[in-house]
Amino acid sequence: MRKSNPFLTGTLILTLAGFISRFIGFFYRAFLSRSFGEEGMGIYQLLAPVMALSFSLTAAGIQTAISKFTASETTTHDHRASLRVLFAGLLLSMPLSFFCTWLVYHYADYIAVHFLLEERTGPLLRIFALSIPFCSAHSLINGYFYGIKRAGIPALTQILEQLARVGSVYLLCSHLQSHGQTPRIGCAVIGLTIGECFSMLVSLTAVYLRFFRLRSLPIRRPPSGSRTTVLSMTGKIFTLSTPLTASRIAVNILQSIEAISIPSCLVKHGFSQTQALSVYGVLTGMALPLIMFPTALINSACVLLLPVISEADESGNRRAIQNAVRKAVTYCAGFGSLCTVCFLLLGRYAGLLLFQSEMAGSFILTLSFICPLLYLSGALSSVLHGLGKTGITFFFNITALTARLFFVFWLIPAIGIQGYLYGLLFSQFLITVFEILAVRYHVGRKRE
Repeated sequence: MRKSNPFLTGTLILTLAGFISRFIGFFYRAFLSRSFGEEGMGIYQLLAPVMALSFSLTAAGIQTAISKFTASETTTHDHRASLRVLFAGLLLSMPLSFFCTWLVYHYADYIAVHFLLEERTGPLLRIFALSIPFCSAHSLINGYFYGIKRAGIPALTQILEQLARVGSVYLLCSHLQSHGQTPRIGCAVIGLTIGECFSMLVSLTAVYLRFFRLRSLPIRRPPSGSRTTVLSMTGKIFTLSTPLTASRIAVNILQSIEAISIPSCLVKHGFSQTQALSVYGVLTGMALPLIMFPTALINSACVLLLPVISEADESGNRRAIQNAVRKAVTYCAGFGSLCTVCFLLLGRYAGLLLFQSEMAGSFILTLSFICPLLYLSGALSSVLHGLGKTGITFFFNITALTARLFFVFWLIPAIGIQGYLYGLLFSQFLITVFEILAVRYHVGRKRE
């Protein structure tokens, strides 16, 4: 089955792994919310902008480029060349990762006070900084295995990372409680670092084993003049990843402004700092993770859709591109509509049962309408990236985020957090419409 339809097999593997990982992570969120409270979750969620910016700078664009170029290399069956793509990506990413680690660790207090506007995040940032190289290497190796359509390794590391993270936090909290100490939210950041380190070691082991297995295979000589060195491939990855990285950084900067501004705008609405952090923690640490939980069944297909589109585009197979887009759109839109119905019927009960929070249930009901748009957008974005249209997705993301910031700065002070929920729905509708039009235009041009 794996040989006859690697996309379907990979999707099933990643779907199962994603579901298991999300299932573990979801109840882990419930454990964190009960152990550290709503305010603790709010402080923890304030780290998200720095996490996103670090990943965008060191890995996000390079991972996409690795997936695309390894997918192109596998059409020639020159598997050693696809390994050179990975090594070239690591050559670019690792110096950036270590620099980012030094920067975040050294300026943690400054970032906490002047950027995150919460000094209690300073010690947490120092712990998080140590995880950046692990996360980057792990992500790039996953991009390599996605590109060659070997989804088993990313699926395995995804599960092991969650188990290592949850297990380490649970053991650390139990140890502190047994000695009469109260666990603090820093335990969750320590667990994040341990999980990233463990998954990186597993990923590196998989690459090591594959390298030695390929050494035993006969060398397939590429056509004269078509051989790519690590140095030349580094240049290609840099060229493709730079606009994508720039777009991710720009998007993450706007998202960071958004995330940091939500608590302060809630204070303007009349909340205390503690109440504002609690509301922010409920939204981003409880309601949104539940809304995103079904994406375990979508993200796997979206991740593997990129190399499928890239390979079909490289070989000029227009019909394969059209079929892949049609199936992805139908599946994502249908599944998203089903999730909307489920959240409308069960959202309020889920908030009470899982988080013991009426506020979380209320947020889930409002955000339920975002599901078809959110899931469909993920597939359309993968199609555009597979066609090499990274600049278009950058423009769409910037436009949607700018619109959402309007809701943050104008509606939250006026009507509270409900104004932000309306902004989420509107911006997702906007970006999905843009992506539909772009995919129709570019796939139509490919057909011609």
